[in-house]
Amino acid sequence: MHGWGIAQRIQQVSKEVLQVQQGSLYPALYRLERKGLIQAEWGASENNRRAKYYSLTKAGREQLQKELAEWERLSSAVALILQRA
Repeated sequence: MHGWGIAQRIQQVSKEVLQVQQGSLYPALYRLERKGLIQAEWGASENNRRAKYYSLTKAGREQLQKELAEWERLSSAVALILQRA
């Protein structure tokens, strides 16, 4: 996806709860690209404008799995604490 599409998808999937501003999104994308977790290539957007498209690399997919496992561990711990409160 291109940057604007990523921001829109986050907003859509989160049912409008999360909104990522361009000032936060693009620096994050550049950091992920520098770390080799995503790759970017130029292409044409839906309205035929030049856009940079991002995709996960193999290392990015591996890191995503690690982050998901850590999130599950952390959110489960928080749920346990809240259940006992």
